Amino acid sequence: YERCGFPKLSVRLSLSDPDHQENYLGTKEQWQMAEQQLRELIQERGAEFVEATGEAAFYGPKVDFMTKDSLGRQWQVATIQADRNMPERFDLFCTNEAGEKERIVMVHAAIMGSIERFVSILIEHHAGRFPFWLAPVQVKILPITDQQLDYAHVVAKQLAEAGIRAEIDERSERLNAKIRDAQLEKVPYMFVVGGKEAEAQTIALRSRDEGDLGVVNTAEVLRRFVAENSR
Repeated sequence: YERCGFPKLSVRLSLSDPDHQENYLGTKEQWQMAEQQLRELIQERGAEFVEATGEAAFYGPKVDFMTKDSLGRQWQVATIQADRNMPERFDLFCTNEAGEKERIVMVHAAIMGSIERFVSILIEHHAGRFPFWLAPVQVKILPITDQQLDYAHVVAKQLAEAGIRAEIDERSERLNAKIRDAQLEKVPYMFVVGGKEAEAQTIALRSRDEGDLGVVNTAEVLRRFVAENSR
């Protein structure tokens, strides 16, 4: 999760609602035992956590890992659940160290959940401003006039060979309009190429987050992007 740009996840112990035991499978004693075991497990790990009454699954308590999106809303991104009910219903045993049959505890774990749900939370978390390595389009090449299109394609080929995802804005629009649209698309970097840049084999670099970064050597910025892509 840290690699995808999420901050440190918070931990929530999701418990049953003792006032509505009819909503859950199993006995009150089974639930108390399972909840205490998860509580002790979190404490042994030295993690800070909050307890949330009524947030358990109907078959068992959970350790939920939570994050916040760009609007401050909380989302569960991973969960580990202790289930004492399904082993009872399916009569599941293991053989312990004494050679005796012993009822197992079933552990449900979803480290990511469905890929669709994970991606939706990822989009909400970043509000579309993905880190460089994750952005669908990492670089937008902005030729000032049609005369720089050939050079723009040369630069695009160099980026592709380096494993960088790039697009060329070939529209007959003013440069300010191209920059504005790239900003709205939240592309991490823009390469502005005019006559001087084409002649000197350089680019004018713009960042989504930092603005104008000046004229740089194309080979130099490629090395930097390759390093950033492989972190």
